[in-house]
Amino acid sequence: MDTVLRAAAVYLVLLLLFRIAGRRSLYQITTFDLVLLLVIGEATQPALLGDDMSVTTAVIAVTTLLTLDVAFSLLKRDVPLANRVLDGRPTLLVLHGQPLQREMRLARIELDDIMQAARERQGIVQLEDIGMAVLEVGGAISVIPREAVDRATVG
Repeated sequence: MDTVLRAAAVYLVLLLLFRIAGRRSLYQITTFDLVLLLVIGEATQPALLGDDMSVTTAVIAVTTLLTLDVAFSLLKRDVPLANRVLDGRPTLLVLHGQPLQREMRLARIELDDIMQAARERQGIVQLEDIGMAVLEVGGAISVIPREAVDRATVG
């Protein structure tokens, strides 16, 4: 039972910390992010397993983590408020070619990140040609060309 409680506590703390860290860290994994995740894995191992390094304890810990993950996914599916709390909402970053500085600062997104997404996904090279840029809950930046946004608001 101790292993289950340890695993649940570590899961909840990491869930909270990654939620606080924001969505950006989940989409674009840099070398630094990968190293950080590896170190976090190593740092949490003693908390998960304690002094018992047996295969049975490891299996119990992994099963607990996966069970919690499935439980939270079901909760998010069935309870809209839980979905919003756990995953957040999409964040509008650019509207009609104008960067929304406050939202960008809160999301820790730079204009360079938005322009990179605009080039990669839409072939857009100028900020003025972006109708909307949205930081999605999964961390991706969606870019909609200005003419598509203008057509949608007129029609």
